[in-house]
Amino acid sequence: MSSASPQPHNHAHSHRHGHDHAACISDALSQAEAHCAATGAKLTPIRRRVLELIWQSHKPAGAYDLLAQMSGGGQKVAPPTVYRALDFLVEHGLVHRVESLNAFIGCTHPGHAVQQEIFICRTCGTAIEINDPELSQRILQDAKGLGFTVERQTIEVVGVCRDCR
Repeated sequence: MSSASPQPHNHAHSHRHGHDHAACISDALSQAEAHCAATGAKLTPIRRRVLELIWQSHKPAGAYDLLAQMSGGGQKVAPPTVYRALDFLVEHGLVHRVESLNAFIGCTHPGHAVQQEIFICRTCGTAIEINDPELSQRILQDAKGLGFTVERQTIEVVGVCRDCR
């Protein structure tokens, strides 16, 4: 067994040229449907639409932006409908809340642990999720030492992405 540290697992999809965003959205929705089927959660048409709108971009989407997009075309959608859908999607690990922006991004690996690291480019606004098991383990060890029970962990790192540098 190698003594080298495991590398963080990057679930990000690049927003660089050549990225097939339609396939990205399709894959995300398929993964969400499979996850819901496996867990018995119900991905209603409204929940699916909110998830699809979140995946329209790799930039965090706010609830009011989602509401405006859903209310387009003469269809009226009440704010509680969007908030309930977002609560469901977060609860089932299909989206992550970006606390600092009060917005949401799609989870590239539905149902994974309550831990994630989100790198946010302050120039283009793209958010990239990674999952570093070593970092997560260290935080859990520190929490255990404090007698603290971790319910959710999000680390947000703001900077400038490769494409904007």
